[in-house]
This record gives sequence, C-alpha cells and structure tokens, in this order.
Amino acid sequence: MFKSPSCFLLLILIVPSLGWSSNTDFGIGRLVTDTEINGWDIDIRYDGLGLPAGSGTAADGEAQYDTYCASCHGVFGEGEGRWPILAGGQGTLTDARPVKTVGSYWPFASTLFDYIRRAMPFTAPMSLSNKQVYDITAYVLYLNDLVEEDFVLNQDNLATIDMPNSNGFFVDDRPDAVNTRCMEACLDVSQVNLVSAISGITPVGHFIANADAPGASHDAQHKIEQQKVAERKAKITGSPVAKAGAITTAPELTETAQAGKSVYETACSTCHNAGLAGAPSMNDPSVWTERLAQGMTVLVEHAINGYIGINGVMPPKGGRMDLTDDQVKYAVQYMFESVQKN
Repeated sequence: MFKSPSCFLLLILIVPSLGWSSNTDFGIGRLVTDTEINGWDIDIRYDGLGLPAGSGTAADGEAQYDTYCASCHGVFGEGEGRWPILAGGQGTLTDARPVKTVGSYWPFASTLFDYIRRAMPFTAPMSLSNKQVYDITAYVLYLNDLVEEDFVLNQDNLATIDMPNSNGFFVDDRPDAVNTRCMEACLDVSQVNLVSAISGITPVGHFIANADAPGASHDAQHKIEQQKVAERKAKITGSPVAKAGAITTAPELTETAQAGKSVYETACSTCHNAGLAGAPSMNDPSVWTERLAQGMTVLVEHAINGYIGINGVMPPKGGRMDLTDDQVKYAVQYMFESVQKN
C-alpha cells in the first residue's frame, strides 16, 4: 500500500514505460465512427462555419412556421403567453422594458439557424430537415424585415445578413470577481433586501413573491397567470372570481385513456396545461363545455389534422408529426375523460 502522494506520483511517471498508451485496447467500448461524430458535430459558428448545404425562402417557410412554431411564438412572431417574441422590438433596447427579438437583439443570423435546428420545435427538437430549417429561418428574418419574401437563403449568404444589433455586443473585459466561500457565521439570506436591479436585464419582480412579473419559479408564475385569467373572465362576465385550480384526474379511466396519458404528458401538456395559443387548458374546466359537446370524433379530427379557431391555432398533431394517429387519439381520449369526470 502506498503511504504518500509522492509514491503515487512515482507510479504515474513509471506507467508509460510499462507499455500503456492511448492505443491500448482494454476491451471496453469501441472507437467512435466518423458518421457518429458528424451526427453530433452540428453546431454553427457566428460566421456561418458549419452551415449545411441547402436553401430556403420565406414564402416556403410560412407554412412550416405555422405548423411548428406559431402555437408558441404567435402567427406573426408576436409570442403566445410568455413564450419568446420573435419579431419587432427594434429601437427598444434602451427602454425600461426592452423587447428582445431576433430582429432587435440577435447579433448574428447564422446562430438563428443553429438554434432552430438543435432546439426546435420545443416538443420535438432536431426533428426538422435542413430544408425546413432554412425555410423557417428565412421566414423569421422576413418577419423582422431583414429579407424579402422571395430571398433565397443558403449556406453562403446567411452569415452575411446585417443584423440591426450586430454592434451591440462586446467582449466583457472586467476582471473576474473571486469570493471566498462562507463556511460559518454567514450572512442570513432572509435579511437580504434587493434595492435595485439592472434596468431591463434583471427585473425586481423576479425576486418579489406574487409580483406581476416573471416569478421566481415557473409553478409560482403559472398560478399568478391562472388567477389573472380568472379575474379577467369575471370582469367580462360579471360573475364572481373563480379560484384557479387544477383538474384532478379521475382514476376510473378507460384503457384507451390510460394509454394516452403518457402521450399527453410528453407531447400535449406544454400547451394544454398552460393554455398556450388558445389551447383549452386542463386547469380551466369552463373552456371545455362546448368542446366536449362536439364529441370525440370531432376532437380527434382536429387534433390529427390541425384546427384554426377564433381563439388560436392547433397545428397537426400539435407539431409532433412523429406521433401515430392512434397515439393522438389516445391522448385526446385521456383529456376527454379527465375533464368529463371532474
């Protein structure tokens, strides 16, 4: 047994001379292939390095955007609920409440392609083809008046598009702050009082309970938004303010509905829990009365093929084109029974 670090260091120095090398086969795993590396090496640099071959136009991108993006980002990039706004906001970055969008804030156009390809749509990232990503990228740039509708976007010209805020970023040359970690007699965090914040970057509402601003947690903010919706409805109808609360799922669901529960949680809950883009929220029983009266056949048809109503847009299969028709049907059955039994 080694008694000191120096002995262990000596062993490390001796090991190479014993024949171990980076080429030693330990019988564990295998070498990664070029194809596998290429599958992960898809990030795109600010100057366009890494962009795949291909092209797209805003004209072609409109339909793709409506299917995969509009339910969260709005038909015209205006944003739904608290999902990001994509268009507009030019000239607001010095305001107390700046509107940060692709057109007003992003410094490079090439990274828009990179983000869409790797992270969107929210429910099925990396499911779009390069052609679809080029089309959607062109359409988002078009919404911001940065390209014309028939402009052909490709790997050669994407990085050359001049973004309005391209000079708004700089290298932060301030020195790193090194703080000694407190291990005893530390400051009582309950006594800390936030007195100011960087305007437009860190709203004070983040740190104040029940503030009408982004909450300290998603769940807390969701409850605030639910209550605001209930108050607005009461003001319109003249009825008492209903206390916002979640629907509890009845245990006696049919086998079909039980099969659809996991599909709902992974593919549908993002919109239908919060009521995004006019989606009927599972937390608001009042919005389901007329929909339940339509019957399962109509609801399933709308869910599979998509539906545009006065309150919002439902893309085909909620944008999850990887789902089978039966999976969508099961998810609708789960929602139908869960709401009906409460």
